[in-house]
Amino acid sequence: MKYTDHGVENLKIAYIGGGSRGWAWKLMSDLAVAEDISGQVDLYDIDYEASLHNEIIGNKFNSAKGAKSTWTYNARRTIDEALCGADFVVISILPGTFDEMESDVHTPEKYGIFQPVGDTTGPGGIIRALRTVPMMEVIAEAIKEHCPKAWVINYTNPMALCVKALYDTFPEIKAFGCCHEVFGAQKVIAKAIREATGEEVADHRAIKTNVVGVNHFTWITDASYHDYDVNKIYADFVERHYKDGLPKENPASTFECAHKVKFDLYRRYGVIAAAGDRHLAEFCEGSWYLKDDEQIHDWGFARTPVSYRKGDLCERRARSERLRTGAEEVKIENTGEDGVRQIRALLGLEDFITNVNLPNRGQIPNLPLGLIVETNATFRDDAVDPVFAGEVPEGVWQLVSRSADSQLIMARAARERDLDLAFKAFVNDPLVGLDIPTARALFDEMVENTKKYLLEYIR
Repeated sequence: MKYTDHGVENLKIAYIGGGSRGWAWKLMSDLAVAEDISGQVDLYDIDYEASLHNEIIGNKFNSAKGAKSTWTYNARRTIDEALCGADFVVISILPGTFDEMESDVHTPEKYGIFQPVGDTTGPGGIIRALRTVPMMEVIAEAIKEHCPKAWVINYTNPMALCVKALYDTFPEIKAFGCCHEVFGAQKVIAKAIREATGEEVADHRAIKTNVVGVNHFTWITDASYHDYDVNKIYADFVERHYKDGLPKENPASTFECAHKVKFDLYRRYGVIAAAGDRHLAEFCEGSWYLKDDEQIHDWGFARTPVSYRKGDLCERRARSERLRTGAEEVKIENTGEDGVRQIRALLGLEDFITNVNLPNRGQIPNLPLGLIVETNATFRDDAVDPVFAGEVPEGVWQLVSRSADSQLIMARAARERDLDLAFKAFVNDPLVGLDIPTARALFDEMVENTKKYLLEYIR
């Protein structure tokens, strides 16, 4: 890369999972409007044809209305080609297929276990981790060989275990995990401020928050906006709305929620839960929010069936074809993601603070060192420095520490390819709630359903 009076040129970004029909297009849009950086993006995917399509689509962004920079997109046949000399690496892969995810999410339903998402915790998250960690180890080894000084941005779930696998494999790696769930909580706080004061919060980032916890189970221990008492405003807001929740913008969406779970958790613990209700519910006892579909409906959220994801994939493939052939024009949109801003900050073009997933170096004193935690961090020239966030509050700590134990057990189980050790995390998960023989039967069935990705575990 080359620094000039106008910014940085000749950057190389390697995109692992470069056939993506979601995150990749968002990155293309955000890069196109970043007027002080330019360069090339090398796309690697096990589906080479999909990355070829994205090569064409990505290059179309250079002439899209509003484009301010030029990027050359190249599909690469090997991960080594993509990574060679990269300044930044973006990881956004699907570990397996939606057939495996269908088992992760829906096989436990036969045992009365319901998962709205199933990609981070619960039975689904645990089995997904088993097949994801070996993939991350391969990627980390390749980064170590071809671009050891590159900054690595991970979007793949289970986020915490993916980031931990990167560090366990290559301790000197410069990696962090990105998640936008906290942004959603800031937007809820913005609604509370507007209702209490009449003031419209134009940008959720203007609400300053202190974040503690683990990915998808994050908590805001303090929030500020101008000279308002945000904590008091939020407490009053919860009392007004916890029974009915907030209206959904799109009632048919399985991704939206009425925020009743986070309101309930606030009333229990006095701390603002900072993730979507679908994720929060999976970290709690199954009887709290996930006993059955009727209870889930009463709490104002929904499960996302994998059949929906499969249908959505078909639609995305069709859109990819339209974008590739020109039947649909590429459009630059405001994605609301921080990835490109993080890249600019790491190049020394600005400093800013946002929430990311990093190894615990003491930023949360009452969680284990080395655990992947989510807190704020300062981004600046070639550095990401976690902000001291303080302890996870009492009460909440009991819930978060249980997840922390599971993360550490699963990291070791995956690293050592030990299914028996993984079962210990599985049977202790708060959603499982089964006797040992029944839990073992479920675990074995789920492993069998994804065994082609677990051959290193099965001796």
